Amino acid sequence: MAKVVKFPGPEPVKFGLQKAQKKKRSELEKHGQLNLFQGGRVIKLGQLSTFEEALLLDEQGDRINAKNLYHKAIEEGECLADAYCNVGILESYEGNHSRAIDNFTRALKEDPRHYESHYNLANLYAEVGNYNLAKVHYTIAIELEPSYPNSYFNLGLTLAVTKDFNEAVEALRHFTRLSPADDHKQVNQLIDQLSSLL
Repeated sequence: MAKVVKFPGPEPVKFGLQKAQKKKRSELEKHGQLNLFQGGRVIKLGQLSTFEEALLLDEQGDRINAKNLYHKAIEEGECLADAYCNVGILESYEGNHSRAIDNFTRALKEDPRHYESHYNLANLYAEVGNYNLAKVHYTIAIELEPSYPNSYFNLGLTLAVTKDFNEAVEALRHFTRLSPADDHKQVNQLIDQLSSLL
């Protein structure tokens, strides 16, 4: 008899960078069909690809070796957008904002619809005070992943900082519709404060 094990979902972090996971979807898969004949490679059981090794090391906190393996994955042409994105996150952690931006934009060159790169660029631009570019990338991230609540939250904060109070309130209300009720107390207080400024 099989036993179903339910894994807890990851807890989203606002204004946090989001790692890219290995995922390749064909045009057919985007429309609900599996592509049974996509290009592949033979991997021995128990052996990870270079990108998967990098991701594993990254998740274990070994940033130096993870970064080296992400670069190796890039050289091998494996998961280019995801690898560039994750290198960008590591550069950001090291305070190398220009290198982080460069890697996120390289990821977008490989895949202009790479959600994590748009989201991470938005967070980075918000962090350095370039709120106009942060708004642009949050908006794109929302178009690509409209069910991810933190994009709305971060957009709402960015809009509040730029004094676009109407739009900020709407983005924060959208966040409350998508997120668990536990997150709503402080957000509702913020909505009330912003509404009083309208």
